[in-house]
This record gives sequence, structure tokens and C-alpha cells, in this order.
Amino acid sequence: AAYFLPDADPLHKVTIIPRGMALGVTMQLPTEDKYNHTKEYMLGTITILLAGRAAEEIFLGSMTTGASNDMERGTSLARKMVCEWGMSELGPLTFGKNEEQIFLGREISRQQHYSERTAIRIDEELKGIISRCDQKARDILKANREALIRLAENLLEYETLDSAEIEAIIKGESIRQIKEESEPPRPSLDSDQKEVEEEEKPIGSLVEPNERPATA
Repeated sequence: AAYFLPDADPLHKVTIIPRGMALGVTMQLPTEDKYNHTKEYMLGTITILLAGRAAEEIFLGSMTTGASNDMERGTSLARKMVCEWGMSELGPLTFGKNEEQIFLGREISRQQHYSERTAIRIDEELKGIISRCDQKARDILKANREALIRLAENLLEYETLDSAEIEAIIKGESIRQIKEESEPPRPSLDSDQKEVEEEEKPIGSLVEPNERPATA
């Protein structure tokens, strides 16, 4: 989904090689340093995080626990949009305040300085953001189903794909030539054999039979 979202960071690499607790990673790299993020950028990020679970349901017809961290991060961003950044229909307001306890064993708590009615509206806004991003992710996946199947097949073959290869696959092109050009040239067998023979050549053979060492 990251490839089709113009407001998100450009896609850098996708791999199915496990890294830490993740069974696969989608890496994005910003084109420049960013200190502020737009609402569109945050919505695009949440959409990308929810695309994994959506893909499971669309292509596998089931759900797994693999998207748990993505859903946690997406929900956290949506809550910050509503409660901290004023990016919701509730207007430019902040709700609650984090209090970090300095004592050992205490947890970070959030004070609730708003009514129960406001809390219900916050939950509705939060659910609305998640629902819209989830639906957008599903629409992108369904509209590009064949391209995603080709992408999955190439990941099973090559395990890791960079941005140029992903773009070629989505356009229906073969990446075999790209892979061959990116691989370093392998030394020929003749040169390898020659190096081995030179290493194994005894010191005594350096003197030709016709030559006689000088006598003292």
C-alpha cells in the first residue's frame, strides 16, 4: 500500500527475512528531514500499518497475530491525532495529559480532564479514523490484486526487493535482468584454478632444471 500513497514516505525495500520479532519488514525512507508531519501523512502512515491485516483477510480469508504491532502503532497514532494534535472533527483541542512518574515501579498515567460525553466523542473519532484508513487500505489492495500477487511470488523467490524492483513488478515487468545486473561478477573457474596452482607450487620448482645455484 505504501507504493500507492503519495503522502507517505517513498518505499525503500521489502523483505520477508525475519528481523527480531518481525517476520517481514517494509522499509520506507523520507526524501528529506522532517520535523513536522501533515494530517495526510499521518493518515497515510496509519493506512500502511493497517494494510497487513487487510491483506490477510483479502488474500488468505483469515487473520493471524502477525499484525498486532502494526495495529497497536496505528491506534496510538490515531489517538494522538485526536487527543494531542487536534487533527479531528473535535477541533484544535488537546485532551488529557500524560504524567510520568519518576518513582520506580510506577507507570505513565493520563489524567482525564474532560467529561464522559467528550470521552465518547473521542472514541468515535478514533474509531472513525481507523475505519476510514482500513477501508482505504482494502480499496488499494483490491484494485491492485494482480500486482500484489506478482509481488508475493517474487518475494518468495528473491526474499528481498528494493524500490526499483518493486516498481518494475507492479508495472508487470520482469526483474530477473535487474537482479543479474545488480549481482557482482563472479570470477571465472580458470582464474580460480590458476590462483590455487600458484599457491600450491613448491618453492623448489621456482628454480628451472637448467639453472644451477652459484657455489661459494
